[in-house]
Amino acid sequence: MKAMLERLPKESGQSFVIRDFDYPYYPTPWHYHPEYEIVLVTESCGTRYVGDSITTFEPGDLVLVGPDLPHMYRNDEHYYNIESELRAKSIVIHFSEESLGETLKLPEIDRIRKLLQRSKYGLQFTGAANLKIASALKKIVTKTNGFERWLSLMEILQLMATSDESECCAISASSLLELHEVDEERLHGVFSYVGERFKEHISLEQAAELANMTPSAFSRYFKYRTRKTFSSFLLELRIGHAAKLLMQTERRVGEVCYECGFNNLSNFNRHFKTIYNMQPREFKKQIHLLQKRA
Repeated sequence: MKAMLERLPKESGQSFVIRDFDYPYYPTPWHYHPEYEIVLVTESCGTRYVGDSITTFEPGDLVLVGPDLPHMYRNDEHYYNIESELRAKSIVIHFSEESLGETLKLPEIDRIRKLLQRSKYGLQFTGAANLKIASALKKIVTKTNGFERWLSLMEILQLMATSDESECCAISASSLLELHEVDEERLHGVFSYVGERFKEHISLEQAAELANMTPSAFSRYFKYRTRKTFSSFLLELRIGHAAKLLMQTERRVGEVCYECGFNNLSNFNRHFKTIYNMQPREFKKQIHLLQKRA
């Protein structure tokens, strides 16, 4: 399913866009745009699609979506009933690095710069951080002064940047290939090698040799830096690539299985269901239904 390019138009004198949406259901199809996007769901429930991630949402769901990352919010079926009185509400902000201007170069903004880098695969905020950020978002829509709105945006980004209650929306380990490019030098060669050859058999010993470490030391180090075992990382990378092929091409499940480095279809189905909570065929069917509705 090909994502559509969509943008929220800015008004004169604005460097970013704030919208307080109120719909019978969310109308936007599978889409992307060059701006960063903050989305706070204030009313309604359904399924959230961000990159290769498919998960449910409910009021309070809060996500920062990076530039050009395809995404969509699809309400539950009863929202589309012509007699339904349900509402789908959200607060949405679109901004770019130009919205932040020269301040983005200041050393005091280092955490916000890192936040924007991490948002490439989407970030979800939970817990106390979610409540603080949601409160700030509800206040920003009431402000009419442009400078006060800009200061509020910076406050929201700082809350996000300093939060330890965020996690990457992307299900697959593919995000780590870029998110950890700023990590220790010894991991660079490993990520580069795995990114190019993940369809082949890659052993822990091979990866450890690339990092110039013993297998046991590398295993501990890799899990500490990525919060995944090396085998889990490799598996998720393959499954993530499979999900993208199912979403973006017409390849059959069997073809995708072997193209992503699996040599057993039942094994592929089992691992796919563990990560996506559905079989590959069901995943492909959902994507095709969305394509027809878009």
